[in-house]
Amino acid sequence: MKPAAGLVTVLLAVEFLDELLYGAREAAWPQVRQALGLSYLQVGTALALPRVVSLLVEPPLGVLADRGHRRRIVVWGGIALALGAAALAGAGSFLVFLAALAVLDPASGAFVSLSQATLMDSSPAERERNMVRWTLAGGVGAAGGPLLLAVGASWRGVFAFCSVLAACAVPAIRRHRLDGAREGEGSRGVWAALRQRDVLRWLVLLELQGLGSEALLGFLALYLVDVTGTSPRAAALAVLAWTGAGLAGNLVLVRALARVGGLRWLRISAVAVAITFPGFQLAPGLVPKLVAVSAIGALVVGWYPISQARLYDALPGRSGTAAAAATVASVLGIVLPLALGALAGQVGLGNALWLCLLAPLALLVGVPRR
Repeated sequence: MKPAAGLVTVLLAVEFLDELLYGAREAAWPQVRQALGLSYLQVGTALALPRVVSLLVEPPLGVLADRGHRRRIVVWGGIALALGAAALAGAGSFLVFLAALAVLDPASGAFVSLSQATLMDSSPAERERNMVRWTLAGGVGAAGGPLLLAVGASWRGVFAFCSVLAACAVPAIRRHRLDGAREGEGSRGVWAALRQRDVLRWLVLLELQGLGSEALLGFLALYLVDVTGTSPRAAALAVLAWTGAGLAGNLVLVRALARVGGLRWLRISAVAVAITFPGFQLAPGLVPKLVAVSAIGALVVGWYPISQARLYDALPGRSGTAAAAATVASVLGIVLPLALGALAGQVGLGNALWLCLLAPLALLVGVPRR
């Protein structure tokens, strides 16, 4: 049975808010680095360490969500997200900024990931398309963050705005019933899921493909400022071009999935990114790089929703367990941005970004034919 339209609207609004905050953070790195005096290694640490906190906090929350406590966890996650965004806006040092991010990551897992799990439970037959709709709502938010910075808003003001929106979203979602059937198996269910071949396949692919999407986007603004020599505002526009292209790609993908199929799209887009990324790296000047990075942003848009939907398919009736297993597997995603930041400090950011080619290659090797 499909959920009420009001609940769907609230769930998609939660994803919009989360991506608005995420998109603003990615575009604001040059300004944050200047304000707080950060190194590449500190940026990599800020991208990686919060995921360590999530690794400790989120798996128990996913297990509890499948055992009837989802609504309570989501509400408290929203409160933590509002407080973390407020702390981010007021951060005066790297340690305070890092601590705020360490609150935001598990808060997003509680507030956003379990909202996603609720949407996935609502219509199992429509998971791939609903995941694309979910990322479409997120894409609008992800474009809004860089846009606010590009028109002159301060990074502190944008984070404070996100804090206010999160505080408003909590009572809206609190009015709805989120708990489904209590089918959780406790922590043993998570470890049993990690031993399933199909589950393991999609968990590994979800983390590796992040090199070509989240990690590349995370360093994109810094790359354009330090390697290409653009201004921070132009770099924010590049992040906006990525997210805007992703938004257009989402609109196309919602209709194309019925004809192309999720697995086939993953393989086709992986080939295209493997060809386009060297063009982005080698292209001279800002405009050719903007064209290439926009193409990449549109091509990678289906990687996460299709892979995530396949993960939920592999664990029917246990969406909270799927979310918990994804968090446990994120240890690989913790290492990758940290390694990318450390490598950039040694060989330069432009050379280090070649590591992102592992993402499309992993999809070409790991995605099953059917």
